[in-house]
Amino acid sequence: MTELETGSEEERPRPPAAGAAARATEPDGGELLWAKYFDDPAREWRRLFAELLGTFLLVVAAAGAVVVDAVSHGHIGRGAEVTAPGLTVMAVILFMGAVSGAHLNPAVSIAFAARGDFPWRRLPGYLLVQLAGATLAVLFLDAMFGKVGMLGATVPGAGIDDGQALVMELVLTAGLASTILGTASRSQNVGPLSAVAVGGYIVLAGLWSSPISGASMNPARSFGPALVLGDFAHYWVYGVGPVAGALIAVGFAFVLRGHGGERHSLLAAQGTLGEFRARRRRRHSS
Repeated sequence: MTELETGSEEERPRPPAAGAAARATEPDGGELLWAKYFDDPAREWRRLFAELLGTFLLVVAAAGAVVVDAVSHGHIGRGAEVTAPGLTVMAVILFMGAVSGAHLNPAVSIAFAARGDFPWRRLPGYLLVQLAGATLAVLFLDAMFGKVGMLGATVPGAGIDDGQALVMELVLTAGLASTILGTASRSQNVGPLSAVAVGGYIVLAGLWSSPISGASMNPARSFGPALVLGDFAHYWVYGVGPVAGALIAVGFAFVLRGHGGERHSLLAAQGTLGEFRARRRRRHSS
């Protein structure tokens, strides 16, 4: 075993108590050693940008599918409307989950914080950029197509009152947050397949429940259209319902798996991206 850069085992930086992974194993058996950990506050801007970009992409797909359906006079249909956001979430988790945890949803960020997997001090920044990303997405759609299809606003369906829509959003988000917290835990970690589980749940929820509440499950996704349209008449449903559902999911997670804060869920919630030093250890068989 040799080191390509001077420095002993003792000189390697140690991870903070609730920090990211200290090393990543390469396919050839070597190890890349972390020089700085991604919970370094100086790198918070990267995480915030990731949440801004990811939420923008999610809302462009979720609200944009409704807008495009209206513009095209129904050519894509409800199936595409509910599938687009699920597939987008799956893609975003896979391409940037290691940067910020890919929350993309204030309810998810609150659930991770309440579970003990995400620092409360970082929560306001995440919530602000998620709302900003959603708003930018709807402004983009407005600039492209005008205020058609209500800009993808989530409102209770025909004959559905706010109370019914709220309960639906609560139940749907409890399931979504349970899926996220469960696949992020050590006991049931499925690696990249967690993206498939989360994206699949979003599609499934939308397929059967979107006529009732719009299947938002995300206060940011509903905030963007409400702000640009200037209509917050039903927004409380999509703020209270998902947050309450996420907190219920935290309770479920405690019953199923005990306290949070274990290493695997910390990495899933906070991201693992760091900076590498040009130092590697190689294992050589004698």
